[in-house]
Amino acid sequence: MMIVFWISLIFLVYVYLGYPLVIAFFALFHSRGKLPNAELPKISLIIAAYNEEAVLRKKLENAFELNYPREKMEIIVAADGSTDDTCDIVREFAPQGVKLSYSPERRGKLAAMAHAVAGAAGDVLVFSDANNSFLPCSFQYLLQPFADERVGAATGAKHIRSEEDTLSASEGLYWKYESWIKENESRMNTCTAAVGEILAVRKALFPHIPKGVINDDFFIVLSIIRAGYRIAYVPQAESWERVSQAQQDEVKRRARITAGRFQALANSWRWLPWNNPVAVWQIFSHKYFRLLIPFAMILALLSNLALVLAAWFGAIEVGAWVKWMLAAQGAFYILAALGRWMEFGGPLKVLYLPAFLVSSNLATLRGFFKHIHQNQEVSWERVNRR
Repeated sequence: MMIVFWISLIFLVYVYLGYPLVIAFFALFHSRGKLPNAELPKISLIIAAYNEEAVLRKKLENAFELNYPREKMEIIVAADGSTDDTCDIVREFAPQGVKLSYSPERRGKLAAMAHAVAGAAGDVLVFSDANNSFLPCSFQYLLQPFADERVGAATGAKHIRSEEDTLSASEGLYWKYESWIKENESRMNTCTAAVGEILAVRKALFPHIPKGVINDDFFIVLSIIRAGYRIAYVPQAESWERVSQAQQDEVKRRARITAGRFQALANSWRWLPWNNPVAVWQIFSHKYFRLLIPFAMILALLSNLALVLAAWFGAIEVGAWVKWMLAAQGAFYILAALGRWMEFGGPLKVLYLPAFLVSSNLATLRGFFKHIHQNQEVSWERVNRR
């Protein structure tokens, strides 16, 4: 039990703190330097939309506010099986050059993207969702790394609008943490993660995505690294969106993502860039090991409890630190339970972090069971935003 406890604890520390610190250390010795002022490429902005009438008009208006040469940007809305006024809204913008890629049959996001890509004229494809917005200068920054021929894709930073509540505060803190990791990964070797709402890909490198793939953005990242190119992370290219309407919606969204990640893990022998061992280490440390965190948390708690009980009954002798570790774990889960039912205000918002971590790892467990039972749909469901 002592061995199980220490392995679980060391694993948790490595994933949450050790790997980010190691990657930050190595990034200190790598500098990408200033890129030459290359001509901005022609791009195709592809917006995935399924019944997005509530936000699509605002999204398209935001696209026209971007500081990017209009003659070098085409806008395509991939309306996958939409049954509301999504298509009518796109037609309103047709005189301004917005194109509609529509399939009356709902085939899933990947099929909608592939259909739109087939008719895209840009040299670089920029994928986005309908519920986020960009800062005007975002695309100028996002496309800059393509001056380096070794860059196959670039992704920007995801930000959560503050709603003065604990859910948006913790979600925003998480994305700042992710941004720090991805920035250091990008400096050292290659970024291993991308957010689908702001992802630019060279059209020539856009892969054929097999039917049944759940996480399209992660599959694209793996394919481009496997082809020998880098993924650049550009924190100045900012995407903003609102937090999910309720914690249950966020759990549902994360469960789908982790189900797709378990799918990727199961297909590692085919999908991973084994020709780039450093990238493989990054992918396991940043993405795959996180899938094991809930199991490590359970083992750490149960082994700690077993040690305390064994000492209580006189079977073994342990130091007082074992009891203090159990008390610390108990306090963590009590705070998580309180955070689920209470709204902490002001500086006390930090107390919601245990609730966020537990909720995220419960979503990972849910995604695990969806994967082993093969009941995760490829088509995505809209998550209500505030």
